[in-house]
Order: sequence, then structure tokens, then C-alpha cells
Amino acid sequence: MKSEGYRLSGTVTIWEARKEASSFLAAAGIGEPDANAELLLRHVLELEGAAYLAALRDPFPAERRDAWEEVIRRKAAGEPAQYIIGEQEFYGLTFQVNPAVLIPRPETELLVERIALEGDSLWPGGTPRAADIGTGSGAIAAALASLRPAWHVAASDISPDALAVAQANVRRLGLAVTFKQGDLLEPFAGEPLDIVVSNPPYIPAEEISHLQPEVRDYEPRGALDGGPDGLVPYRIMMAQLGLLPRPPRLIGFELGMGQAAAVAALLRAAGHWDEIITVPDLAGIERHVLGVARNKA
Repeated sequence: MKSEGYRLSGTVTIWEARKEASSFLAAAGIGEPDANAELLLRHVLELEGAAYLAALRDPFPAERRDAWEEVIRRKAAGEPAQYIIGEQEFYGLTFQVNPAVLIPRPETELLVERIALEGDSLWPGGTPRAADIGTGSGAIAAALASLRPAWHVAASDISPDALAVAQANVRRLGLAVTFKQGDLLEPFAGEPLDIVVSNPPYIPAEEISHLQPEVRDYEPRGALDGGPDGLVPYRIMMAQLGLLPRPPRLIGFELGMGQAAAVAALLRAAGHWDEIITVPDLAGIERHVLGVARNKA
């Protein structure tokens, strides 16, 4: 079944349109076809919650037919639903996303949560300076600024297009985040940072061609490619710590499957933190590594 051939049947209910689209997406090899169909249907009909559920037995509105067929064709061709609808929720906040930025993932919320908690233990009631390195859509920085409004939050990205998305998100959310363009920690040279957090590119270059098409063909390669072993950005950031007046007391990274031991070893070798913490995601994968300097120098 080819994506360009999708057409909604004659007169159908909204519920029937969703089931029909779900079957079409499944035949096109799309994962989670029913969830994708529902997400796109809510978007096209501009309905949420009880209003959406109440409308399921209504006839599908003729004026939305073309838009519905178009989004299902795009989804069947492999385009991420988040790019089609232009947004993704992260930590209770809605972020605009486009192909200039990586789509925020739920597991990254755990990193935000742990950074906030560890920050509270190091600076109870304080105002630490935190930097989100490689911010993309601005999700980590914005979530931290929302959770801890007293913190001074900044963010960097090497991509001007990504920074434009992040800045627009922060403005729309009414949050205070300072942005800098440049390679990883480089824009913060000479500035004191108490907290550094990053979800950098960590996919080994040769593995990118084997990723799901939604990721491989649509999400920005610069936000995926971590070099030959996926660890290049972490090594660069460890070296760039020398650009700062002093090492941050709290540092936290997201990483790929099987990379936790290597990243933890990089933090131990740097010698700046007396506690190295590995945090699993909800699937039990060691997804985040933190370094904490409990004893202030």
C-alpha cells in the first residue's frame, strides 16, 4: 500500500476514519499506528479530551478531509508525527519542533528531574547558574527554568536554526533563559557555571543508517552523530571544562545504551566530582550519568 494512495472512504464517522487510517499506517509499516492516527486526528480536528471523545461518533467533517488525508500520507511516508503537528510535550510544557531540532524524548524528563533534585541539595534555596549544552528545542533549559525559576538558566547550540526554535519556545512559555551560539561549552568560556547538563549527539556514526526511518531520515543528523563510538561530544566537553573558571559542582549527561560505564569513567578521570551517579530510564537502561561535588572546594 503506497502512502500517496491514501483516501478517506465516503461518509464515515470520526471513529471510523481513525480506524481506517490506523490500518493504512500499519500496512505502510508504521509503528504504533493507532496512537499516531489518534494524535494526528486530534490535531486536524482541533479537539482534545472530552470534546474529542464526544465527537467520535459524529460524521467526519468534509472541510477537514483534505488536511486529514495529507497528514496520513506524510505519516505513512515516515515523517515523525511531531514534525507534522509541529509540537511535542515535555515535562508538562508544549514545545514547537521542526526538522531543525531533535524531538524531545520522555526519558530526558528524568535527567531534568534529577538535576533539579541534586541542585536543591547543593544549593538549597539558592540561585545556581545552570547551562544546557546543545539545547535543540530548548526542552531541558525551559523545563529547568520552569521547575526552578530562581536559577539562572542558559543554553547553547551550534545550530542557529535550533537556537531560533529554542528562543521562540522560551518566549512563548514566558520563561527566562539566556542563549548562546557555539560548539558545546565554548560559548561559556570564562563564565562560572555551577551546573552543566547536556543531551548531546551520542549515536555512533556507523549505526545511524540502521536507525528507524523516522529518526534516520527526518531528525537532524548533527543532533544524532556522536562520532565513531558515540562518545566524541563527551570527550570534547570534558576538555572544554578548562575554559571555565572552575569545574561545575553538578554535571549531568544523557547517553545511549551501553555507554554509561564509559561516560562515568570520563567523569571519574576528570577528578572534579566525589560522587558519580548512574540513573536508569523507565525501561531499566542506564540512560544518565551525573557527577556531583558534595564537598565544596
